[in-house]
Formats: sequence, C-alpha cells, structure tokens
Amino acid sequence: MDNIPSTLLKKCVGELSKLPGIGKKTALRLAIHLLKQKPEYSISLGTSIIEMKENIKFCSICHNISEDEECEICRNHKRNHKQVLVVENIQDVFSIENTMQYNGTYHVLNGVISPMDGISPSNLNIDSLVSRVKEKSITEVILALPTTMEGDTTNFYIYKKLNSIINSITTIARGISIGDELEYIDEVTLGRSILDRIPYDGK
Repeated sequence: MDNIPSTLLKKCVGELSKLPGIGKKTALRLAIHLLKQKPEYSISLGTSIIEMKENIKFCSICHNISEDEECEICRNHKRNHKQVLVVENIQDVFSIENTMQYNGTYHVLNGVISPMDGISPSNLNIDSLVSRVKEKSITEVILALPTTMEGDTTNFYIYKKLNSIINSITTIARGISIGDELEYIDEVTLGRSILDRIPYDGK
C-alpha cells in the first residue's frame, strides 16, 4: 500500500487494518467507502466510537459490557442468580443469549489460559469467579469455554479451584466440534449443548 498518493488516506488505512480480520486491501476499500460518504456519516461514526469507548464499562459482577456498574443481566431479578455460565469473551454472551435457552447469569473470563501467548490465570477473571461462588452461594457453575487445548486447560484449572466449594460443576455437551468457538456455532446447536450439559469431572 506504499503507492497510496495521500498521507491522510494511508494513515486511515493503517488504523483500519489494525482491526481483527481486516487486511490492508479491505482497509483500503473501507477507507475509500468512507471518503465517498457525506461528512455527517463520518462524524456520526467517529462520535459513536468515541462515546462507546468513553461510556461503556465492564460489569462489576460478571465482567460483561455495561453502561452502569452492573449489566442488565445481573440486574434482572427474573434470572437465576444461583447459576453461573463461564465464557471466554463478551461475544460468547451474545451468542448464548440469542439461543434463548439459558436463564442464569454469566462470568466473562476475558480469555483462556495460554502460556504460549503469555496468558496465565492471573491475567483472567478467575479469582473474581471464585470469590463470587463463595460469597453468592452459587449452586451451579457451567463451563462453556472453547473446545481447544487452551479451553480444556482453563476448564481444569477452574475445576480445581472450585471443586471443594461447590457441588455442581458442569460443561456444555460435546455436540460442538473440537476447536470450535461459541460465536461461530449455530444457535440451535449451541442451545442444545447448554440444555444437554453434563457433569465436569476434571478429565
């Protein structure tokens, strides 16, 4: 992309290409699209990004995104607050909510244990999960992490931390293929895997 004739366009392409899944060619296409729009569109887009960054917080209980101290799910008294479903990231919460098969609460780890990537248990929201189980008298923890080596390692670590303080630790059914991430699984399969969850025994 060194042949881009405008320094400003090149800078915009450089910033857009930093987004996940966006290569240089796609970034250039997006930048030119923005360039062709009315100024109001770019202003509105830029303002929405700034407002999102400045005003969205992370729930003090489950670490999901929120505009308040607690997210809508944690504030909802109709949810089963004795049941916590552990997920890797915020996108997984959206995917599971779309199935309409789960009425408990969540706990977002913000990643999985991956020594190769320098991610240890201390980098994740695991300690707050353990504290939450103890303080809120949680009756069931459902592990819904990716079916990968990193996901399985994280499952086992959480199991060892919680096994002595809670009776029911379950995992979603393995109708999901090995290596699949929740956000890419169809809603029917994902919903069924939650309903058909099985006890987790640490294996």
